[in-house]
Amino acid sequence: MSKEIYITDYNCVTPLGFNVDSNWNALLEGKSGVALHKIIDNQDAFYASMIDSDKLDEEFNRFFTQNTINFTRLEKMLLLSLQPLVKKHTISEDTAFILSTTKGNISLLKNKSELPEGVYLSKLAEKIADFFGFKTKPTIVSNACVSGVMAISVAKNMIQAGKYKDAFVIAGDELSEFVISGFNSFQAIGSGPCKPYDKNRDGINIGEAAAAVYITSGHSDEAISQNEKFRFKVLGDSAVNDANHISGPSRTGDGLYASIKNAITEAHVSSEQIDFISAHGTATLYNDEMEAIAFNRMDLQNTPLNSMKGYYGHCLGASGLLESIISMESALHCTLLPSKNFEEMGVTQPLNIIRENQTSEIKYILKTASGFGGCNAAIVLEKC
Repeated sequence: MSKEIYITDYNCVTPLGFNVDSNWNALLEGKSGVALHKIIDNQDAFYASMIDSDKLDEEFNRFFTQNTINFTRLEKMLLLSLQPLVKKHTISEDTAFILSTTKGNISLLKNKSELPEGVYLSKLAEKIADFFGFKTKPTIVSNACVSGVMAISVAKNMIQAGKYKDAFVIAGDELSEFVISGFNSFQAIGSGPCKPYDKNRDGINIGEAAAAVYITSGHSDEAISQNEKFRFKVLGDSAVNDANHISGPSRTGDGLYASIKNAITEAHVSSEQIDFISAHGTATLYNDEMEAIAFNRMDLQNTPLNSMKGYYGHCLGASGLLESIISMESALHCTLLPSKNFEEMGVTQPLNIIRENQTSEIKYILKTASGFGGCNAAIVLEKC
């Protein structure tokens, strides 16, 4: 029998706050981090979700005495997200360190004629791991927009395989001229705040965030500690690549459908038992339609569903981990959050889009993600 795997702690750093409580309170009030920002010189402002740099530095200096010049914005975000977890949980010789990111310190490339060392994802991971004194070699998950969800899966599977006893998983990406330019070249950026699944959706808003979770097995003393505030069991996971297109999602939803089916099968639950779906919901025309098809193929069309992109934008490699954290908060507070900016159904298949804050008992959560290159991922979480 495989070990039971639990998430017992988490934290996040976003434009809505520098801890989970401030984020949750902002979300309850319907606040969004999405606003107009001037990101690229000689171009109009873009709707995006950006952390205030001055507030970030102020918060960083509250916790760390090190010279801030030694750390990039992204590194500060990652350090702040992980610090409360490291303070509460022991790092041992059997503790994994996993970093999820798509672009890392990509901003270091600006105006550089050669590659700075810090731009390599391996160097970024080593810098954060060394700062906190991790003893094992860092693991990097960088698989487009499914990275955050896959990082949870990687931690689960490595602990179950006996390679590690527990894991700290962190995820982060920042707004950059590089990323904005790339999505703009696809004509994928929305003209206003994004509207997942809405009839009038016209593209994404890029966001930035960092998030961290602590994952352990059921046999660990930490997992059964009386001081725990919560426990969520990672019941099932799957990642399937449908190899549809370099950037376009499958029209049939094959990869996402297979990911969900595999995760639910491993979890030993039925579609009817899923209480809530934290979906990817980028607000692009094809992604949202693909998701609707996949959810209907799994008979999940009546399950309450939201996308957090209207609050946080698309935070790339951080999205899946951040949104998993918010979904667990929803379960703890027995509250379903609305899919922000949704007004009129804009996909051809029925979905139960959450439209307002509502009370609901949430035991089983399905978190999904999809990304460039045909990658799809899903995990099933159980509130214990």
